[in-house]
Amino acid sequence: MKASEQQRTQAALGGQLGLGRQFAWWATETEVNMAMPQPTPVPVTMACAPQNVTVDLLRTAIIVIDMQNDFCTAGGWVDHIGGDYRPDRKPIAPLQQLLPALRNAGVPVIWVNWGNRPDLANMPPNQIHLYKPKGSGVGLGDPLPGNCSHVLEKDSWAAAVVDELPQEAQDIKVDKYRISGFWDTPLDSILRNLGVKSVLFTGVNTDQCVLHSLTDANFLGYGCILVEDCCATSSPDFCTEATIWNVKKCFGFVTNTAAIIGALGKHG
Repeated sequence: MKASEQQRTQAALGGQLGLGRQFAWWATETEVNMAMPQPTPVPVTMACAPQNVTVDLLRTAIIVIDMQNDFCTAGGWVDHIGGDYRPDRKPIAPLQQLLPALRNAGVPVIWVNWGNRPDLANMPPNQIHLYKPKGSGVGLGDPLPGNCSHVLEKDSWAAAVVDELPQEAQDIKVDKYRISGFWDTPLDSILRNLGVKSVLFTGVNTDQCVLHSLTDANFLGYGCILVEDCCATSSPDFCTEATIWNVKKCFGFVTNTAAIIGALGKHG
């Protein structure tokens, strides 16, 4: 077939517009189809509190929040200011089990990490104060004394995900600039374009960036499930207890790695 004939054939067949998991158009030279059929749900039921939950794997994503060197690694920002970064490493081992299982089931993995502009042009003073409350010391964008990596700056070692959690080519990465992953980011648009209705939340810190990302997702209408053993915090224990209680009471459901992997095994 000559090239011109191939082009005409391709134009007649058309092509998909959009990510296409659940919502896409199909366009040809003469028509745009906005009524593409929805794929058949792939339901799995997992043990959760306060109730068990059935999700559609085709409409579910997992979000991993702030598993970065600045929070979770020796020589990072938390370590530099004298905090104990070790509790924030607790999600690493369960995430090493959970993420491959979810990828194999076709569930998108979305990494939501602090990744500031070098000029901090979109960071108001109240956010900069969070990391430099006395106006001095090492805060957002400042070099760490140990390795000169800039605190939570996009593409720096400090902002990189810990080495123990490899990011795969098909994973999606979203930079955030607030405690919540939804403020001033494309996260909501990405989830909607993927057709996501249910979100698994993991990462650090349980009572801060994880909780407030989860509550914003709840307010936006997503079904929210906190994966308890894939979350951690360096805050006192009562902060985790309050977070778990509030999620179950007001914002969603709580589960764990074993429950999810068990549900996936039953489906498989």
